[in-house]
Amino acid sequence: MEAEVAAVLSPGITIELRGALDGMSRDEIDLIPPVDGADALFTLLPNGDNVRISKKAVEGRANAQLAKFRHEGIDVVMLACTGKFPNLTPEGLVILPSAVLHKMVEAVLPKGRLGVFSPLAEQTALIAGKWQREGVEVVGVTLQPGSDDAVVDAAAREMSAKTPDLVVLDCMSYTSANKARVRRHYAGPVILSIAAAARVVEELVS
Repeated sequence: MEAEVAAVLSPGITIELRGALDGMSRDEIDLIPPVDGADALFTLLPNGDNVRISKKAVEGRANAQLAKFRHEGIDVVMLACTGKFPNLTPEGLVILPSAVLHKMVEAVLPKGRLGVFSPLAEQTALIAGKWQREGVEVVGVTLQPGSDDAVVDAAAREMSAKTPDLVVLDCMSYTSANKARVRRHYAGPVILSIAAAARVVEELVS
């Protein structure tokens, strides 16, 4: 994730990664599963394991981290998730990738068919509620971050068959390599969430 952000930012900008789950054991993490699809978050642990966790539980821990950032004088904070977090209490320059992505898509796709990759099947099932608006049809494909090339290729072909006008990789764990493989099978524009959010950070910091 740090490498993906650094690829967008100007040299000399310090990047520090912190997690809402920092300090938790795996057993403690397993005790905060999502209560339903709307509460489901996907994340990769440092050892490479992928887990489903509760959005509400993460919001509480993230608010504690945001309070620490204010006291430490950190210039800009970027949330490393594209989910919507209505219970966050950010102050100062806090980049919420979900808001960045939605405004970007609204600007470039006033009407048409939007393709969305999501990490979890339960997120794909709810994708219309997250992205649909008047004049826009939403089609979704599930693709777990960290999947091998063959899985990414298959998901990309599935998405291409749905003929979207624009595709969004709707998770901060998707990479520029994922985007490149999607582009092998889909000729239209593709938005990589982490790059889009990092470009806003670049504008604010540089």
